[in-house]
Amino acid sequence: MMEKILLEVNGLKTYFSRLDGREIKAVDDVSFKVHEQETVCVVGESGCGKSITALSVMGLVQKPRGRIVSGEILFEGKDLTKLTNDEMCDIRGNRISMIFQEPMTSLNPVMTIGKQIRESLLVHGKSDKKDAMKRVTEMLKTVGISRLDKIIHEYPHQLSGGMRQRVMIAMALICEPSLLIADEPTTALDVTIQAQVLDLMRELKTKVKTAVLFITHDLGVVADMADTVVVMYAGQAVEIASADDLFAKPSHPYTRALMESIPYIDRDSDTLYSINGTVPDAAFYPDGCRFRERCAGYDAAVCPCSDTVPLKDIGNGHLVRCALERGVLVNE
Repeated sequence: MMEKILLEVNGLKTYFSRLDGREIKAVDDVSFKVHEQETVCVVGESGCGKSITALSVMGLVQKPRGRIVSGEILFEGKDLTKLTNDEMCDIRGNRISMIFQEPMTSLNPVMTIGKQIRESLLVHGKSDKKDAMKRVTEMLKTVGISRLDKIIHEYPHQLSGGMRQRVMIAMALICEPSLLIADEPTTALDVTIQAQVLDLMRELKTKVKTAVLFITHDLGVVADMADTVVVMYAGQAVEIASADDLFAKPSHPYTRALMESIPYIDRDSDTLYSINGTVPDAAFYPDGCRFRERCAGYDAAVCPCSDTVPLKDIGNGHLVRCALERGVLVNE
């Protein structure tokens, strides 16, 4: 049975203003849901709006250049876009936590590991100074860090990349949030450490009973982690489906192209597949389907792709933003 909705993003638009007055439509009409204890993976190539979506949820879009133009971000029934900064501070790091992409630039270089993790407990009133360090030590042990008596007194530069990422996970989970946002947490790690971090996140998700919004460009990680997948391209969600449905029936041309780009050791051809063309400029997005100029199946004579293309349900909650779904019109 599906758990109740924890996070619901409706029609989110997050834009940035350029110095020449044009607007960068980083996130343009994105909607999705995250249920309690569910893992939702947001996948797409660099620049598609994945991280800005996460930063919008966290209320960390830098003003005045960046702003949420419209839409709702409903978390536990509250619209986060309408909360004050103080109200968001009560939620951020407490009810919603985030693991950032590069731990070395996210951790404070002049604070010890123990003090950085302890800070969340003290700020949100989860513990007093006497008990806080004990909880920090227990959490570091939970994320698989040894030498605890030394680690809590060390600085980020003294740790390896994998250790720093474990510290980031410990910091994000110390207040036992309802929602954990992980922004490509394994990108900077080698393959062995990646596998360990993913195993750790699955284990902790079960222990802490948190939902996860996992941002990645790696479809292998998606297949391994996701309950639901949101495929993004050029600031929009172009396909949303359960992981099983998405891999069994990828229905948007961009999703199929991403899967075709995965290298297989038993593939006959020696040439790796690549998607033709380039991503359109975010300040000059075309009307209609933004992928059409790169789409292998696009034919201007028969495809109504220059018209507005909404997300359509093609069955079993599988949503696709395409005028032609495997050759069948879905926007009428």
